[in-house]
Amino acid sequence: MNLSRPLGLIAALLALTTLYALPTFAPRAMVQDLFGILTLLVLAMNWNMLAGFAGLVSVGQQAFVGIGAYAMFAAVILMGLDPLVGVLIGGLAAAAFAVPMAFFAFRLNGAYFAIGTWVVADIARLAISQWKALGGGTGTSLPKGTAKDMAFVGPIKEALGVSTAAAADALTFWLMLTLAVAMLATSYVFLRSRMGLGLQAIRDNENAARSVGVDPLRIKAAVFVLAGFVTGLCGALAFIQITRVTPDAAFSVIDWTAFVIFITVIGGIGTLPGPIVGVIVFYALQRLLADYGTVYLIVLGCLGIAVMLFARRGLWGLFTDRSGIDPFPLTHRPPTSLALRHGDLK
Repeated sequence: MNLSRPLGLIAALLALTTLYALPTFAPRAMVQDLFGILTLLVLAMNWNMLAGFAGLVSVGQQAFVGIGAYAMFAAVILMGLDPLVGVLIGGLAAAAFAVPMAFFAFRLNGAYFAIGTWVVADIARLAISQWKALGGGTGTSLPKGTAKDMAFVGPIKEALGVSTAAAADALTFWLMLTLAVAMLATSYVFLRSRMGLGLQAIRDNENAARSVGVDPLRIKAAVFVLAGFVTGLCGALAFIQITRVTPDAAFSVIDWTAFVIFITVIGGIGTLPGPIVGVIVFYALQRLLADYGTVYLIVLGCLGIAVMLFARRGLWGLFTDRSGIDPFPLTHRPPTSLALRHGDLK
């Protein structure tokens, strides 16, 4: 009996329980740090879905982060809505933006697709910088007291016995953690489904996939728009904690795309746990080398090059290849002769 899956699930549940309980006993600084790591994890899982499973290597994911953040700020400042409602609006706005972006980018292939998405994201940044009602190129901040008036902050403050700011941090942390868990679970179920298998077939050989009835454009467009929606939610939620937005910060290719690509590549592109492993390594290096300035970036670059040269499937892929253990397999076993004989194949 293979015990890797149940043991992996038990370890995951223990880790998840600890993370949800974290705001009740951990310092506020740690909660904020882990919120930032969870933000990168959600972004990495979305980019991995696009590049690792759909073959869509986008360098313009910062567009969805920026659109989501600015839509949330517009909902709060211009419409007077609760920031949590603004988060949902941010996700919907990013999904809406993904439609014309896909219409343009899907006409390109390979490196042209990557550069095309980057260009579209930069056009969005320049357009947003003309939005005078939200500060134009210098950006704007959330109104004072926004966190205090946010839904659920009051009950959390009373339950935990903490300040309003700490209660707001706990709320955004729990929401980002829930988004990460939902993204991981949904990705696993989707990739094990018929449509998920079709998506991976498109990545491997689009013409062969089309010959067996898979519609590449429909599946890739659906994944692209859904990735835009979740990335927009993530961006809006992240800037609730940051409390200030500028075009350069919201559409930063370094913060929201380059680091995300690094995390996915070193963890294992095209694997579900890869981004989790990558974000843990990224966080560990960030904490260990934070006092060494540019040495931190040099080490990240050297590690990325080493993984690409000697472990093409990333650290998680290297682990599964050496150990044979994969608690979250995406492959399907071939039907047994008994199943074929009795017609049990579904």
